[in-house]
Amino acid sequence: MTDLTSLTIAEARDKLKAKAFSATELTQAYVSAIEAANEQLNAYVMPTPDKALAMAARSDERLAKGEAGPLEGIPLGIKDLYATEGVHTQACSKILKGFEPRYESTVTANLWADGAVMLGKLNMDEFAMGSSNESSCYGPVKNPWRRKGSNVDLVPGGSSGGSAAAVAAHLAAGATATDTGGSIRQPAALTGTVGIKPTYGRCSRWGIVAFASSLDQAGPIGRDVRDAAIMLRSMASVDPKDTTSVDRPVPDYEAAVGRSVKGLRIGVPKEYRVDGMPAEIEALWQQGIAWLKDAGAEIVDVSLPHTKYALPAYYIVAPAEASSNLARYDGVRYGLRVPGKDLTEMYERTRAEGFGREVKRRIMIGTYVLSAGYYDAYYLQAQKVRTLIKRDFETVYADGIDALLTPATPSAAFGIADQDMASDPVKMYLNDIFTVTVNMAGLPGIAVPAGLTAEGLPLGLQLIGRPFDEETLFSLGSVIEEAAGRFEPAKWW
Repeated sequence: MTDLTSLTIAEARDKLKAKAFSATELTQAYVSAIEAANEQLNAYVMPTPDKALAMAARSDERLAKGEAGPLEGIPLGIKDLYATEGVHTQACSKILKGFEPRYESTVTANLWADGAVMLGKLNMDEFAMGSSNESSCYGPVKNPWRRKGSNVDLVPGGSSGGSAAAVAAHLAAGATATDTGGSIRQPAALTGTVGIKPTYGRCSRWGIVAFASSLDQAGPIGRDVRDAAIMLRSMASVDPKDTTSVDRPVPDYEAAVGRSVKGLRIGVPKEYRVDGMPAEIEALWQQGIAWLKDAGAEIVDVSLPHTKYALPAYYIVAPAEASSNLARYDGVRYGLRVPGKDLTEMYERTRAEGFGREVKRRIMIGTYVLSAGYYDAYYLQAQKVRTLIKRDFETVYADGIDALLTPATPSAAFGIADQDMASDPVKMYLNDIFTVTVNMAGLPGIAVPAGLTAEGLPLGLQLIGRPFDEETLFSLGSVIEEAAGRFEPAKWW
């Protein structure tokens, strides 16, 4: 029998229904894989094998009765940002030490209602702030990919690095992730997996630890486009507990996979050709254009003139919202508490010890740009720029463009504790250069593996769609996937 952990969600679902194996056998295979590999990769911060096997047993009962849900018996990893009832939820921060919520996030509740099985909580950048998964209080996640002939540990991208690494290394059939400025698409691109950030409002944010509320969005990371489509259908819903979630039907995304893209007009934005972009990224982009042309799509050069302001505007808006959202962590009601001689000192000590360096940096930036005298100069200006970025996309789509094709990242995975990145936070922030515009405009974006570098590392292409038109992204993504083929890392762990 094929190794059960090598099956995609779609393959496992069909074989479970055909009774080729049980949900318990499938889950046990993943539990064993996690036990064998997690010490090396550090993808899970809290495996939940007992819970997983109990959920799998219930799935087997439903499968036997013919009452299988769309994800019945499928073992998933959950990013540590999602509240899971009675299970460690820490956002990989010391300040939430020991926190076990008494409620379930809406997205994970949707997954369990559809029969999915929880393998555990996945590592991530602290409070989802980072592009390399190095700011976690549990230490960095290692990318399952390595350069040819090298044993240097690489980052898996961030903030959903644990999610991407677990899926790439077959430690989960799929994983939940979140994207505030590229935290689904960038790690997917760096690990050879597929990640989609849906339209803002497509998935409920209730029960997900907030970073920047007007930018955060839940989404899946899967091994291929079909798996991402299957997961998103279960994750998406309207939710009265999240007033930003949108009340519109959830399409059958899987049906869009493999659909013809003939006649679709694909925009190629000239502003995404940035200075110093590696030749490999440019060549990959041209290859993607050729694949879509061959599939019958029309390629159109377009302009998004305010793109150059997106990254600086994002790094004002996101920290401003973070400084407001993270004010609730004060050592009073839950999580870490460091005693002090009075309430103020207790706050100060708890936050000093509880928050990591990157989180403190963003809180300070955010508090600064919201302060009297600077609010108009920075925050208000950034919001005006955001409106212009959104208008650029609206103009392009009004001209009959169906989607945009861009690179997903400016480079392949870099080394853990890379001195160049560690000494210059701005260099690290530039990893989000192709992804932040999508969050600023609230649009859907998907990253699909499209090729390997000369050193054998995966690179991804990004497709950006119209609001609530994830189906077109799945259709176009499957064209790229079909042409590029599937990529798997050589096992070293």
